[in-house]
Amino acid sequence: MSEITANEIAIKTQGTAARREVAFRGGGFLDVPKPLQSWIAFAAILAIWQAAISLGWIDPVFLPSPLAIVDALWQLTISGDLWRHLSISLVRISSGWVIGSGLGVILGIVMGLTSSGRAIGMPLVSAIYPIPKIALLPLLILWLGIGEAPKVVTIASGVFFPTVIATLAGVDGAPRNLIRMGQSFNMPMRSIIWKIILPSALPGILAGFRISVSIALILVVSAEMIGAQYGIGAFLLTAGNLMQSDDLMAGVVILSILGLFIGTALSSLERFFLRWR
Repeated sequence: MSEITANEIAIKTQGTAARREVAFRGGGFLDVPKPLQSWIAFAAILAIWQAAISLGWIDPVFLPSPLAIVDALWQLTISGDLWRHLSISLVRISSGWVIGSGLGVILGIVMGLTSSGRAIGMPLVSAIYPIPKIALLPLLILWLGIGEAPKVVTIASGVFFPTVIATLAGVDGAPRNLIRMGQSFNMPMRSIIWKIILPSALPGILAGFRISVSIALILVVSAEMIGAQYGIGAFLLTAGNLMQSDDLMAGVVILSILGLFIGTALSSLERFFLRWR
């Protein structure tokens, strides 16, 4: 009797073990949004920064406190200087970025689809891309005169080359088996480009846009420091020459917020165009 009971218990135990659920372990390093942790870390940094200034550990002449920076931002806002400088910089950034990105996408697609385009374009891109574009600004001023054109061309040239490279890499990464399948079914080249190549290249192109936006911000500040009366770069240069560290840091915060805003806009753009993934 005891042996039968032991066997029944063993069978029931094995059945229970067989029905036991195993935790899913194939998450693949999924990105889990944790905004609360981000805000806590950001608040902690600001609190430590403010405490260091209040306790006299850091001279506010060299590094103003967060409260002083907020006050400087408020004074710039109510005086109208913030919008005057920011609006001019936004026009320059948007103009240069649209021109440079548009031409870069076109050339990148041409280089990716045609052997002649790659043979001609790749050596030129490789030779000109390493040149610091801000070094060309005096030459552009000599050619185009003093005005908005040299600054916009400088930004466009800086945006152009990363966009070409990102677009070319995206086109090269398009699945060749799908392209061959489309060709075997006698699909028009326009349909192959529009329905196979461009959707496959779009993630790389959008990633290139993120890089080019950062370059555009750097170039607009540099160009405005060299030859502009208004703009964020001109404002930063003036504040630095006058040793107004609170205004200087306020300008840096404005650039940071602008970068975050543009990054958020690009993330929304990615979610819209890449929703098929």
